[in-house]
Amino acid sequence: MKGVVFAGDRKIDMLDFSDPSPGPGEVVLEIKSSGMCGSDLKYYRAVGGAASLGFKMPDHPVIGGHEPCGVVVAVGAGVPEKQAWIGQRVMQHHYRGCGVCPHCATGWQQLCVEGVKEVYGATGHGAHARYMKCPANTLVTLPDELTFDTGAAISCGTGTAWGALERLGLRGDHTIAIFGQGPVGLSATQLASEMGARVIALDTGEERLARAKEFGADVTINPAAEKNVVQAIRDLTHGLGAHLSLDASSSSLARAQAVRCVRTWGKACFVGEGGDVTIDVSNDMLRRQVTVIASWTFSTIGQAQCARFIADRGIDVDHLFTHHWRLDQADEAYRLFDSQTTGKGVVHPS
Repeated sequence: MKGVVFAGDRKIDMLDFSDPSPGPGEVVLEIKSSGMCGSDLKYYRAVGGAASLGFKMPDHPVIGGHEPCGVVVAVGAGVPEKQAWIGQRVMQHHYRGCGVCPHCATGWQQLCVEGVKEVYGATGHGAHARYMKCPANTLVTLPDELTFDTGAAISCGTGTAWGALERLGLRGDHTIAIFGQGPVGLSATQLASEMGARVIALDTGEERLARAKEFGADVTINPAAEKNVVQAIRDLTHGLGAHLSLDASSSSLARAQAVRCVRTWGKACFVGEGGDVTIDVSNDMLRRQVTVIASWTFSTIGQAQCARFIADRGIDVDHLFTHHWRLDQADEAYRLFDSQTTGKGVVHPS
């Protein structure tokens, strides 16, 4: 089979790989949808070869794509029938840990006490190919009401937004400021709106702000045009500030603004990878009783809950995808995605 490899320096290699066979405790998926995530761009853009993002990288080419959704086509020995079966429609939680520590046992394999063993699409073969092998305990059943594209979104970007909103304890009477309206931020805008919250969406791209309005944002702000973003948010919230904020931009300035724009007793959450932030601890946090939260993706339980919420509410997550690509169009797909002016893309390997 053909697989997409991020070679670094904005290059895509399309290489030949053997079709996988499942070992004990494993399954093989036929991938129907493989989402393109902002994290992929770090591997795509890496200068001089593959980026590590803090993970130990293998010395051989790895198939990219960490938003897998498809159908189980082979089941290895020792997999319980209730865990995986031929024809099962599934999402895949793209991490492997030891499988038995307290974190792994509760669906948080990326937080494994022994350290994450595999990140599919980064250190282990991912979903930008027709077939993908993975442990059966990383599967999450896809509700029949949802498309494979929606399942791919939930498998990282939309699921990450869900995890952050859960960490923040979002309620319907809250106002939340969401910085960055890429796939994760836009998903947060859509979900927060469906939960009944008032959403202030921020991005420096007018096209993305227009999309945010389509996805339920009540107000949009362009930080490139607004001289004082924090004051603008306070003006929209009776001088108090937002109850909550979420940064999905990875911008140092946006992160600082996300902390400063919340009211006394407010909460700010960071989900964007990499970079840094400088905060005046006394004025920005201590003397306002502000809580700063980090949120890294989600658990398998959270992934299933997110899918069920979307199915029950009839939320149009497919609207996130503005571009659909064949596997052999991966080079064109990532050149466009690299511009970061479009919506989310999805690859259909099968």
